[in-house]
Amino acid sequence: MSYFWLAVATVSFVTVSYLCITEGFDKYASNYVFSIVALATYFVKRWMMKRMGNHTQYMQEQSEKKDA
Repeated sequence: MSYFWLAVATVSFVTVSYLCITEGFDKYASNYVFSIVALATYFVKRWMMKRMGNHTQYMQEQSEKKDA
């Protein structure tokens, strides 16, 4: 699912850039927000997955210490 957001960001950036070049920057410049939001979602999801992995490992270590 992470790569989905990266693909959405790329496709929307390319599409908005094309529309800005062909039809005018003033008309479509505000649509770059969608690319930024999709890219931010990708990085936040990636960061949270790493954080959850570290937390799971920590919880497992605590459980092993408790059992020993």
